[in-house]
Amino acid sequence: MATFDRAELDEMIARWTDANKRAEAEGNWKPLAEMYTEDATYGWNYGPKQEFMAVGRDEIRDLALGQEMEGLEGWQYPYQQFVVDDRSGDVIGFWKQTADETRENGEPYIVQGIGGSWFRYGGNFQWSWQRDFFDFGNVSHLFMQMITDNKLSDGMNKRIERSTSKTPLPGWYRVGQSPVPLW
Repeated sequence: MATFDRAELDEMIARWTDANKRAEAEGNWKPLAEMYTEDATYGWNYGPKQEFMAVGRDEIRDLALGQEMEGLEGWQYPYQQFVVDDRSGDVIGFWKQTADETRENGEPYIVQGIGGSWFRYGGNFQWSWQRDFFDFGNVSHLFMQMITDNKLSDGMNKRIERSTSKTPLPGWYRVGQSPVPLW
């Protein structure tokens, strides 16, 4: 098994968190695609029936960081902690998911539960593999609260409409049918 220089992995994490902060501030995550290898894969589960998978840097940019982030402009995903395995190049980053709207009492809408990303380092300050994990039940619950409180942006309403239509979205697959395994 290859080993990776810990200082290089730490630098990758610093570059990644800085780039994420810029993406959040701009409401555009597409530039993050340059931080993946050409053949990288990026996926996550959307519950018991659906999963998402982007294969290659172009799909990561256009689908994972484009299509799938539409409606989430203004949301923040601050990383709380990283766990690094310099033997395998695996990095796990735990993040929170915070909406751009606040409740009547001034508190932000925050997804409860654990959210995170599992990365595999591909060298040259790029990820070769990423899998996100989050509590889908808590995400759904928060969206329902925001709908009830009339706090969804137009972009978020379009996002929900798009994802619940009968037309399959690019990158969405039935569980177990994506072009590369989710796990």
